[in-house]
Amino acid sequence: MALPPDRFDYSPIVDRPAIKWPNGARVAFWVAPNVEWYEYTPLNRPTTPDIPSYSYRDYGNRVGFWRMLEVLDKHNIRCCVCLNGAVLDHCPEVRDAMVERNWDYMAHGFYNSRPITNYSEEQEREYWRDMIDTVKRHTGKQLKGRLGAGGGNTVNTTDLMAEMGLLYHTDWLMDDQPFPLKVKNGARFMYVPYTYQINDAIVPMLGRDAAYFCQMIKDQFDVLYEEGAESGRVMCISLHPYWIGKPHRAKYLDEALGYIMSHDGVWQTTADDIAEYYLEHYYDKVVDHVAGQAEQGQT
Repeated sequence: MALPPDRFDYSPIVDRPAIKWPNGARVAFWVAPNVEWYEYTPLNRPTTPDIPSYSYRDYGNRVGFWRMLEVLDKHNIRCCVCLNGAVLDHCPEVRDAMVERNWDYMAHGFYNSRPITNYSEEQEREYWRDMIDTVKRHTGKQLKGRLGAGGGNTVNTTDLMAEMGLLYHTDWLMDDQPFPLKVKNGARFMYVPYTYQINDAIVPMLGRDAAYFCQMIKDQFDVLYEEGAESGRVMCISLHPYWIGKPHRAKYLDEALGYIMSHDGVWQTTADDIAEYYLEHYYDKVVDHVAGQAEQGQT
């Protein structure tokens, strides 16, 4: 019996159809910079102005982004940005640098200080129309995915994303491979693996430094690379320019990326491209496999 919210079926990774990434790659590797804007006087916050949160994000956009970008360029990393839409208006230089590099974008709210969790269904529908239009107008890109700002979603978010023609959601965090998600309109919609662990924002909460984060990245990659010989895995690194772009931290990103990109069998890509590839080659196979497993369990 399905359990709420019945968005995905249980499916052991060892029993699924094997995934083969382009050119026989073992790991689909994508980097997700969280490029954010925080309001000086956030709405619905008990204390305003929030000077530390506002200025810390601004450090990321005026300094950290550019230091991070230098490292990413060194290793020819094409990113998929967790984008606060307000950055496109407030920081045109950042916008232009991302567009110049043909990066992809997934929605991360307009402001990191303004979650959508209290939106009505129609308010959220209008939010999606605005976000899709804003990204298209500023970058020429069609929005395809989302990471909730601050983890914020409503019960309608996944269904509304599919309704609006998006392809994937990264908040579900339940697998090391893409996997189908169920939506009300029956569209082909899916999860693309993101990470709350290989994520520089979590490192200070653990009381760890950037060298430790670098080792986490290497350890994560080593296991996924080994497992990917049998069936392809996805690895994401989540970055925040205000953290990884600090002077004493950027060299550890350089070291970690150099380690990963020194291996054969790595498909350096974006969440958009992973979603498109999986939808074309594996989505229907996995849906059929899961349905077959369910039928066997009922007999």
